[in-house]
Amino acid sequence: MDLKHKISTIAQTAKLAAQELSAVSTEKKNQALKLMARFLIEQSSYLIRENQKDLKAARNKNYSKALIQRLTLTPKVIKEMADCLLATAKLKDPSGEILAIYKRPNGLLIKKVRTPLGVIAIIYESRPNVTSDCIGLCLKSGNAVILRGGKEAIFSNQAVVHVLHKALKKAGISLGAVNFISLTDHKAVDILLGLDQWIDLVIPRGGQQLIESVMAKSKIPVIKNYKGVCHTYVSSKADLALARKVCFNAKVQKPGVCNAMETLLVDKNIAKKFLPQMIADLQKAGVEIRGCSATKKIIKQGIKKASEHDWSEEYLDLILSVKIVSDLNEAVGHINRYGSHHSDAIITRDSREAQEFLRAVDSACLYVNASTRFTDGYQFGMGAEIGISTDKLHARGPMALEELTTYKYFVFGKGQVRT
Repeated sequence: MDLKHKISTIAQTAKLAAQELSAVSTEKKNQALKLMARFLIEQSSYLIRENQKDLKAARNKNYSKALIQRLTLTPKVIKEMADCLLATAKLKDPSGEILAIYKRPNGLLIKKVRTPLGVIAIIYESRPNVTSDCIGLCLKSGNAVILRGGKEAIFSNQAVVHVLHKALKKAGISLGAVNFISLTDHKAVDILLGLDQWIDLVIPRGGQQLIESVMAKSKIPVIKNYKGVCHTYVSSKADLALARKVCFNAKVQKPGVCNAMETLLVDKNIAKKFLPQMIADLQKAGVEIRGCSATKKIIKQGIKKASEHDWSEEYLDLILSVKIVSDLNEAVGHINRYGSHHSDAIITRDSREAQEFLRAVDSACLYVNASTRFTDGYQFGMGAEIGISTDKLHARGPMALEELTTYKYFVFGKGQVRT
């Protein structure tokens, strides 16, 4: 069987399973999700053993610490994966929800009803927990899924799918609802992206190169989960103790993720008071600082000069660019120019200033006096997320169950004809 035939067969299997899933009850889907969570915990040793194969290969290839962190499965990570599946089971099933109902003067009754998209292909890198999160969300929303993870996590991803397939089988749901492409050949992705007759949506999750490649090649609609060049602007009207706490968390708590702060913007009127302690705190935690010329005048040693490239860089590491700005307008202009429309924050005690920031910054998630690290489906109360969309159509920000649906119109009549 040649490569194109293999990938096409997977897509056709998923399409048939999607049609079957549309008739599966919420109770049955929830049962499957609970079984998945249980099986992950019960098979933790097997999952960690398979994950060690990927970690060994990653170390041999000198992958970055940030990538290895994202790749690693531990008992804690596996429990979090299981908890996400259980949380998804508790959420309201969006499929079948009536969004609107109205009656026309001619007597036609029209219902706008939420319905699954059908088949979703997800192309992603590094993190094995993405595998179970995406499976859970697609199953609950009634969509079949085709997963194609990166070669760096091939053993881990295959193990997760193997365990979750057992749960699907026990629950009596078609294994075609969850499909994994184990072929690491890049041609497999190219073939997948041409199968618009069977696949309804493609979601790429990973680096800029991956996303741009998918966008260029796909015949299927794509929702980008693009890079996170996230900013925090510390206003002259900020509570500086609160600002230090929030900024430290946004950068240090988990630097290798898309919602971590990559650029700190500081108002010139509080820079001399705020930056010395803030930068000392960050450097103590191992953060490399790349500052603008004004920042280097205040912090004369221990920081690098920021380049133009740094302002649009997603480091995914303990590196932070710092820029002093004259006011809110300059901060907003910088964010809109260099940011990725992901997550940005303002620290201020002035409600009018906060409202202006919320109005003017063109990003999916905006924060006032809180860390950008909260941009996450689980933190937003959505259960897990399929990704963070930086697009505007049809989903923006954390993509969870509702974002994996579209709608139909049901029209009921009594013999009406159009004249």
